[in-house]
Amino acid sequence: MKREKVLSWLKETVESAVIAFFIAFVIIIFVVQSFWIPSGSMEPNFYRGDRISAYKLFYGINNVKRGDVIIFKFPLDPSKNYIKRAIGLPGDEIDVRDKKVYVNGKLLNEPYVVHKNPLICKDPLYKRNYISDQYGPIKVPPDYLFMMGDNRDDSWDSRFWGFVPAENIVGEAFLRYWPPWRIKIIRGFSH
Repeated sequence: MKREKVLSWLKETVESAVIAFFIAFVIIIFVVQSFWIPSGSMEPNFYRGDRISAYKLFYGINNVKRGDVIIFKFPLDPSKNYIKRAIGLPGDEIDVRDKKVYVNGKLLNEPYVVHKNPLICKDPLYKRNYISDQYGPIKVPPDYLFMMGDNRDDSWDSRFWGFVPAENIVGEAFLRYWPPWRIKIIRGFSH
């Protein structure tokens, strides 16, 4: 009798563990996935080491709104995930003049942006700051996005490595859950 109870308990435990693993696997692959912030390019909104969750189910280029915080596979090395803000949608013309971003000729309202370097560099020999301060105009091709970090003077983004193809989109960030004192629902800044 005791042996049958132990076997029954063991069978139920294994079945429960397999079901729980399967559900977790489906959720991670198709619904929600956790990521960590590897750099300071999104400061002060996201700091190095922050942990976030991204919504993946049914999120693709047709759902992206300007201002969304997106996780994507880095175009130059798809084994790495990046987090940036969607600035240019397919067909948009992007122009950065004196650190200000213009989309289709209109100044973009970006309350989330920080410029830590107050100087505007107009010297094309000093490419890093020149590109971050002056860029474009350039048109975003169909099925691509133009991405930029919130910490504009310290962000390696589409200004340097180009557009993000639709198939590289992983998901939209929706929750910062670590550290606990900075838990926050993430909302895009759509226009």
